[in-house]
Amino acid sequence: NLLFPPAKKPCGFPAKMAAIRRFKPLFDRILVEKFLPEVKTKGGVLLPEKGQGTVLEGTVISVGPGARDKSGNIVPISVNVGDKVLLPEYGGTKVTMEEKEYHIYRDSDILGVFE
Repeated sequence: NLLFPPAKKPCGFPAKMAAIRRFKPLFDRILVEKFLPEVKTKGGVLLPEKGQGTVLEGTVISVGPGARDKSGNIVPISVNVGDKVLLPEYGGTKVTMEEKEYHIYRDSDILGVFE
């Protein structure tokens, strides 16, 4: 069919990561992958989904160029790719790419950076 080209075969892991690395947020936005919640206690007991709690930490995957101030100058982003950051409990935009969940936050929403 000319309207719908044939579906592409799923690509391997390196190509998937390359697609995510190519995604560049606009302005002062940051793409973050949240850490997975703990599903086991130290004693080996599996936790139910309600008992896992919320995860407020993540890794910066990609950053935008920065916002513009009133005079038109670009204000750089305060975090870098690979930084471990503290996230707010609410907020951000959930995005799914290559069957993985990511969140987009503004630079001002990030609460802190772990060293």
